[in-house]
Parts: sequence; C-alpha cells; structure tokens
Amino acid sequence: MPSVYTSTVIAAQADRVWSVIRDFNALPDWTEFVVDSRIEEGLPSDKIGCVRAFRLENGGFIREKLLALSDYDYSFSYSILESPMGVENYVATVKLFPITDGGHTFAEWSAEFDCAPDREQELIDHISTNVFLGGLTSLKSQMGG
Repeated sequence: MPSVYTSTVIAAQADRVWSVIRDFNALPDWTEFVVDSRIEEGLPSDKIGCVRAFRLENGGFIREKLLALSDYDYSFSYSILESPMGVENYVATVKLFPITDGGHTFAEWSAEFDCAPDREQELIDHISTNVFLGGLTSLKSQMGG
C-alpha cells in the first residue's frame, strides 16, 4: 500500500492555523487548486460522516468523507469516495502540532491508498507535490509565512 507524507512549518500559532483548516468545506479558502466546495445533504462541515464535493481548477471533481475530527489534537482524517486520480481505499490525515518556541506550527499531511502498481510512483509524486505540498504551501502563504 503506497503512502505519502509531507510536512512544513507555518509561522503562525496552531490555534490560528486550525481555525482556517478545521472547516471541512473550506478548501477553496486555503488552497489554490480548489475552486468550489459544498457539503452534501446540508450537513454541518464538522459532522463525522459528512461528504464534501469539490471541483478543482483543472475541472476535476472529487468527493471525500470526513472520518475523524479532533479539536484537541488539531487533526482530521478523510477518505476519497470519488476521484479522477485512480486511487482506492484512500485515507488521509492532516495534523497540526504547536511549536512552542516562536509560536509556530508543524503541519503534516499523510495518506495511504491502493492503486494500479504501474501508477504507484506517479500517484505518490502527484499527491505529495501537487496536492499536499501545494496545499500546505498555499496555507503557509495565507498565514503569513
């Protein structure tokens, strides 16, 4: 099972970063590649089991289900239900850790998934660079660091 892990340090306190990413429907607010998003069935965006449906700037359509959310741990996990990437059993987690020296935040984004063996490295590279690093870099820029 392939896995992807990306991390960065954000020059803002964890509470502040969490207030931006906690909303499962807020991808268009903190990433540059999501143009619109909605939570299906009118559910709250922090309800475990809610599904977000979003469109990418390249026209791709993705549906993801919120599996876990912890204000205590500054983390959430989700699975992909529908995606043009060709992944299955995809589960990802975003987690923040306060860095007390300087009031910064260590942010990590990881995932495991199944895919066709001949696409494994391509998907690892794409998810790591274009999704996770792209999202974290955008978030970092928005937070002023």
